[in-house]
Amino acid sequence: MGLPFPIFTWWNGSTFGTWLGRRGKTRVGEDALGNLYFEGGTDPNGIPRRWVLYNGATDASRVPPEWFGWLHHQHDAVPDQSLPPARIWEKPAEPNLTGTRAAYRPSGALEAGGHRARSTGDYEAWTPDA
Repeated sequence: MGLPFPIFTWWNGSTFGTWLGRRGKTRVGEDALGNLYFEGGTDPNGIPRRWVLYNGATDASRVPPEWFGWLHHQHDAVPDQSLPPARIWEKPAEPNLTGTRAAYRPSGALEAGGHRARSTGDYEAWTPDA
């Protein structure tokens, strides 16, 4: 689409106004997906404002849990400083895949061919006369 497309579309990344609004704000970190996290200014209640600039599509499910907690003031320190390291059995966070080719499709779904396994003998169809 070229250069003008991201200027006007918020769903395809940050708009020009968002980039201008970063002036005077503090960049506090970056996650494994390349999202940038900022803090600066205060809301009417005096709570510091925190926000994310997404690397790619603007999708809230692309914020890892540790950064979600920081964005919503569940902990004050940056996740790299306040949280313990990830355990070896923990899986990395992944975005919501609904609507993509990688989405889960059960065997009876139309996108997966529309054929499901035949019902077994424990199923009895309902009829209005019964």
